[in-house]
Amino acid sequence: MHGLMQSNPINLVSILEHASRWHSEQEVVSNTVEGGIHRQSYAATYSRVTRLASSLARWGVEHGDRMGTLGWNTHRHLEAWYAISGQGAICHTVNPRLFSEQIVYIVNHAEDRLLFIDLSFVDLVAELMERLPTVESIVIMTDRAHMPNSSRFDCPVHCYEDLIEAGDSVFEWPDLDENTGSSLCYTSGTTGEPKGVLYSHRGNLLHAYATCGADVFDIRSTDTVLMVVPMFHANSWGLAYSAPMVGAKMVLPGPHMDGASIYFLITEERVTKAAAVPTVWNMLIAHLRESDLPLRTLQEVIIGGAAVPRSMIQEFDRKYAVEVIHAWGMTEMTPLGTINRAKPFTRSLAGDDLLDAQCKQGRVPFGVDMKIVDDDGKAQPHDGKTYGRLLVKGPWTVERYYKSDQKILDDGWFDTGDIASIDQHGYMQITDRSKDVIKSGGEWISSVDIENAAMGIPGVEIAACIGAAHPKWDERPLLLVKAGEQQRPSKKEIRQVLAESFASWQVPDDIVYVDDIPLTATGKIHKKPLRSEFRDFFLD
Repeated sequence: MHGLMQSNPINLVSILEHASRWHSEQEVVSNTVEGGIHRQSYAATYSRVTRLASSLARWGVEHGDRMGTLGWNTHRHLEAWYAISGQGAICHTVNPRLFSEQIVYIVNHAEDRLLFIDLSFVDLVAELMERLPTVESIVIMTDRAHMPNSSRFDCPVHCYEDLIEAGDSVFEWPDLDENTGSSLCYTSGTTGEPKGVLYSHRGNLLHAYATCGADVFDIRSTDTVLMVVPMFHANSWGLAYSAPMVGAKMVLPGPHMDGASIYFLITEERVTKAAAVPTVWNMLIAHLRESDLPLRTLQEVIIGGAAVPRSMIQEFDRKYAVEVIHAWGMTEMTPLGTINRAKPFTRSLAGDDLLDAQCKQGRVPFGVDMKIVDDDGKAQPHDGKTYGRLLVKGPWTVERYYKSDQKILDDGWFDTGDIASIDQHGYMQITDRSKDVIKSGGEWISSVDIENAAMGIPGVEIAACIGAAHPKWDERPLLLVKAGEQQRPSKKEIRQVLAESFASWQVPDDIVYVDDIPLTATGKIHKKPLRSEFRDFFLD
C-alpha cells in the first residue's frame, strides 16, 4: 500500500523557482569577467533562466543533450547551469584548468553539442575547435559590447545576452523522472583518462537538502555565502543548489580569486560563510597579514579538496575569530562525504586535543554510509587508530562511470581510494590516498600528516611528501619544500619541528628545496610528476 501524499516530479529548476518566489529580493552578486560588480535578485535570475531555456529549446536542445561550459563562478554560468538541466539536458561543467589534451578528451567523450564559454577561454577553445567534432555552436557568456571577433570559430557563435533577450518570458519546464541526468563532471584524471560522473536530479536535490542542515553547511536565509569553490569543481560542493534553496545571498568571485579580491568581496558584501580549497585561503591569509586587516563579518570557512593544515585552523580561529569547518568528499559523491561539525564531546576539549579533533575530515550526514576495511575486505574497528581502505555508499554516490559498463561497486560499496581511520565518535580522518601512502619496512607513514605539519612552519609555503625507493626499507619519506620569498627555514629546523610530532622512523630522511610544487587542476598537490622525478633519490 502506497502513502497518500502528492508525488511531484523532481526538477532542479524548482529550487531557483522557489527562491524567486519566496526570496525574490535576495541578491546574486558577481565579480564579473569583464570587470566590476554585477548584482541581480533571485527573481531576475529566474526570469533570465526562463528566457535562456526557451532560446535553447528554439535552437534545438533536446532531452539528454550534453551542453558544455567553460566558465567561472558568475551569474551567467549559474543561469546556464539551471537552464540546461531544467529542460532535461545535461550541464557538463568542464574544468578549464585541465591540460588541453584532457579538455579535448572529455568534451569528445561527453559529445557536447554546444559550449558556453567565458571571455577568458575564447582563445583556448578557438585553438581546440578543430579537434571537437561534436560541438555545433558556441555561446560566449558576455554582452554585445564585449563580444570578441568570432571569425576564428568554424561554427555559429552566439552572444549570451542576445539569447536572453530573444527568449520568451514563459517556458514550460518538463516533468522529469527523478533519476534523469542533470549534470556531468569529470574526475581530474591524475591516473588514466578522466572519468565522467553523471549526477541526477534526485541525487542533487537530496544532497542539497542535506548540505543545508545545521550539522552540515548550516546555510540560512540570513547568510551571505561566498562560493569560491568553482562550479566546475565537484559540482561546486552543491552550493549552487543549497544557497538558493534557503534564500541565502550568493556572492560569486568570477575569475578573481586572489587574496585582495576575496577580501574585497567578504568586506563589501558582508559575507558570513565561504567555501574554497586551502590554496585560496592561503592567499587570503597572506593578504591579511601583509595589510594587517580584520575579518569582521566572516563566521565560518568551509574547506575541502585537500586536508586543512593545522596552522590554518589555528590562525583563522585565534587571529580572526573565524571557525574552520573541515569537509571531505569526492566528485563521485556529488561531492559531500563528511563534515567536521562539533559533537557534545568536543565541548570538553581544548588546546591540542581540540585541534586534533578539528583536523579530522569529520562525520557523515544522513545519506552517506562508510566503513574501513583491510586488504581482505574485513571491516576494521572504529577506534581512531586502525587504518583501512575507505568505502562509501548512498543515494548521491556514483554507481558507475559515464559510458562505462565496468563494475566499480563491491556489494554496493564504492572504494574511495583513500586510507582512513574512524574514531569512536564517528569522526573519519584521511591518512593518505592509497597510492600516496608511504610503506617503509612494513609500516605505513602518512604523507598527508607530514605535509600538514611542515606547512605550519614559518617560511614553508607548500610542502609535498613522497615515498622514494630505498635499498633497505622499500620506501622512505622524502619532503619537498617550496620556501617563501621572505624566509627559508633550514633543514635542521624543519626536522626538529617534525620530530616533535612524529616518531623518528616517520620523519623524512631528507628535505629538498624546490622552486615549485605542481598542483592538479583542482588545487591539490600533484604527486605523480614528483614521484617520477625523485623516485630514485635514495638510490643515487
